[in-house]
Amino acid sequence: MDLRQLRALTAVAEHQSFSAAARALHTVQSNISTHIARLERELDSVLIDRRTGRLTPEGEAVLTRANRINSELEAIEADVAGLRHDIHGSVRFGIIGTTARWLVPRFLDELNTAHPGIQPIIVDATTTSLIPQLRTGTLDAALVNLPVDDPTIATERLFSEERIVVTPDDHPLAKFDEISLAELCDFNLILSPIGTQLRDTLDAEAQRVGRILTPSAEVDGMRLMASLAFQGYGPAILPASAAPSGISGDWKRVRVRGLSRRDVGLGWASDTSPSATERAFYNVLREVIQSDAPKHDGLSLP
Repeated sequence: MDLRQLRALTAVAEHQSFSAAARALHTVQSNISTHIARLERELDSVLIDRRTGRLTPEGEAVLTRANRINSELEAIEADVAGLRHDIHGSVRFGIIGTTARWLVPRFLDELNTAHPGIQPIIVDATTTSLIPQLRTGTLDAALVNLPVDDPTIATERLFSEERIVVTPDDHPLAKFDEISLAELCDFNLILSPIGTQLRDTLDAEAQRVGRILTPSAEVDGMRLMASLAFQGYGPAILPASAAPSGISGDWKRVRVRGLSRRDVGLGWASDTSPSATERAFYNVLREVIQSDAPKHDGLSLP
């Protein structure tokens, strides 16, 4: 087993074909085929389904380890460069969409000023899709909803925010400036699906006041939920950052008594150590959050 074989496997997994993997690695398809075949012989397993170009379960298991190995190799280079005060390299970073809206523009400006040699690779997605990418090493770190119920993921709480209702102006909820959670349960709401961290929290809090939340629709994506509320489909329970004051329209924010705040934090694979490049990246991220989060309505620092 050697690094060329592992890189060939990760390239096929990412690009879904031997030919695309060869182009990505600036080589020929026969080399990719040879590396994969040798790796399969050594492990006595089929790692890639040749009909579909997709990894088998055995291939997925190898890919998880290969991603970690590749990350550690990149970290070695970054650490040595960092000792020469030459911080450079890429960081694969995931972020939930509502936070990305206010954080990413400022963060990229500050990162480019402080460390122009760092290339950020940003993935905008939900917490439910970011956590598996942290687990497999596809992402170096991510800003996600907390808590994360996964022993393989370490987390650091960075800020919290109110949960509010965003409602169209012509909906009965719009007559309220503030409402109790028990009263809110009288209305159908756009909610995240059962099994997501937000929905499980909301259902538990509704049960504590002896009520049940009723969905008019279930959507796994805060920005889409907000868009539906902004466009008049119906009210939605959202984190405060999903409805910034700068967005105009025929809608209203309603505070909810009895709802806990949403915690947001940095998550990474617990069995990895961040490189010098990643540490510099995360330090700038923390500084921007410390500076900017309190400026947004409903957000606060720990």
